Amino acid sequence: MVTKGTAAKKDAAMRRIAYFSMEIGAHSDIPTYSGGLGVLAGDTIRSAADLEIPMVAVTLCYDKGYFFQIINGDGYQVEHEIRWDFSDAFELLPCVIELEIQGKTVKVGAWKYEVHGESGWTIPIYLLDTDIEGNEQWQRNFTHVLYDSTPFQRVVQEVILGIGGGKLLDCLGYKNLTTYHMNEGHAAFLTLYLFKKYKENQKLVRDKTIFTTHTPVPAGHDKFDYSLVYDVLRDYVPQEIKDFAGKDNLNMTNLAISMSRYINGVSMKHGEISTAMFPGAKIDYITNGVHTRYWTNRHLTKLFDNFETDEIPRTASFFEKVWKIDDDDLWRSHNRAKCDLLDYEKSNHYVLMDQNVLTIGFARRFTGYKRATLIFSDLERLARVSQGKIQFLFAGKAHPRDEWGKSLIKKINDHSEYLWNSYRIKLAFLQNYDMDLSKLMISGCDVWLNNPIRYREASGTSGMKATHNGVLNLSILDGWWIEGYKMDPLAGWAIGVAPGEPGCDVNDDALEASNIYTLLENDVVPMYYKKKQEWINRMRHAIALGSYFNTHRMVREYADKAYNLMEQARWSSTNFL
Repeated sequence: MVTKGTAAKKDAAMRRIAYFSMEIGAHSDIPTYSGGLGVLAGDTIRSAADLEIPMVAVTLCYDKGYFFQIINGDGYQVEHEIRWDFSDAFELLPCVIELEIQGKTVKVGAWKYEVHGESGWTIPIYLLDTDIEGNEQWQRNFTHVLYDSTPFQRVVQEVILGIGGGKLLDCLGYKNLTTYHMNEGHAAFLTLYLFKKYKENQKLVRDKTIFTTHTPVPAGHDKFDYSLVYDVLRDYVPQEIKDFAGKDNLNMTNLAISMSRYINGVSMKHGEISTAMFPGAKIDYITNGVHTRYWTNRHLTKLFDNFETDEIPRTASFFEKVWKIDDDDLWRSHNRAKCDLLDYEKSNHYVLMDQNVLTIGFARRFTGYKRATLIFSDLERLARVSQGKIQFLFAGKAHPRDEWGKSLIKKINDHSEYLWNSYRIKLAFLQNYDMDLSKLMISGCDVWLNNPIRYREASGTSGMKATHNGVLNLSILDGWWIEGYKMDPLAGWAIGVAPGEPGCDVNDDALEASNIYTLLENDVVPMYYKKKQEWINRMRHAIALGSYFNTHRMVREYADKAYNLMEQARWSSTNFL
């Protein structure tokens, strides 16, 4: 008879990859994510489960989540703590480890949540928790809120993730791990744990560690005063720390790079930018993807699953079938997804959208460089272009301390009133953007708008989700869209100039807003209303891009380039789509 304990030991013994991420979007109702980084981590784990990668994942539990967003009557974002309980889907582990924070012992427990792949393969996610018996209240608070913005709390959370996560895996018996994958620099303190564990053998630490960076701007990389790090970690900080992490302050990205055998950015352009940011580091790139089954809407999935011909079997992938699907069937499935979105919108907003009007969507984290209000640079010109033929849906959260980001949300809500009263243009901002709302928006909109300041978008995955659903991208050539538009310019439209062309390094808001209006007036609006067959053909080209921009392809690249596990990665149409 195999006991539960024996089975757990056997399972731990065969795991090879430990994936560390500050946030993981395992499910919309598990509020342990804030945006793209966490959602990508969730998709990565879903694909790793489908491909039977021998992985285990580590994050923090955040029993108060990120925050629930409410838009008040004046158009301002108001944050509320999320109240949620660990359901039966979570297993409370008996293993409790201890950390020294400011010279005091902190107990760290963990919850286990399993992600199941198509074949039944599971990947455990361990969520670290300090809100347990034996800790003082200030210690219990460490894992309450995702991305606590005070430097002390932020350092402590990253210590819990990296050092606490490393200790927990040892406690649980994961003795045969060959690769520790740090998803962004938040987990870099893991290398200090391994450095101490392997008796300060940096080569051995490097042999076991890889690092993915997601941030193309210096301000996005966590940096901490050494005085704070010494105060929190004390004797845990090695004498050589400034050689590993930077002379003036501890840069988590520098620490991760110094201690990793393989480093990658998350798009071709981001790999180039990261190499320039960290001279001397060898930085590769693996372009992000999204989990196809998870993000393709139910109407399109049902259409593809039920479609077969003599030439194309039922088991063929979506991307093989998309060229044979009937135009009317494809258009009908999109309109059903659009109906789902607008039914939700009408139940959650006072602006009632029209099913027959071209709907442009914009949803992502609200911060300055994403230029959420660029489309409203010239309202009179926008009105001339629209003439009642365009409506807009916006969603997204700003960090509670990002006043600029919150002011953009306020401006959009102000524009909603003005555009309707002056020009009869409908604009709605949907509150509390999460994975469920994202699914509705990326499949129900007709066009997906993305206009960040050029080369500040490391990858951007919302556009990939949209393209899986036949929604056309209208985007700056940045991040993934540089590669996507080059692969197939019929999958959408490019705003501004391409990399390498004159002016590609200049960001001119007025010029790029004008370019958006011109594209809408000359291409997008006329095609949507007068050239339906051409629009549907472009939808096919958009969907076909998903054959590359998916996390099955991405995880396979990690298995090949970084995990050394290619022989163990399953890869066939039956488990792919």
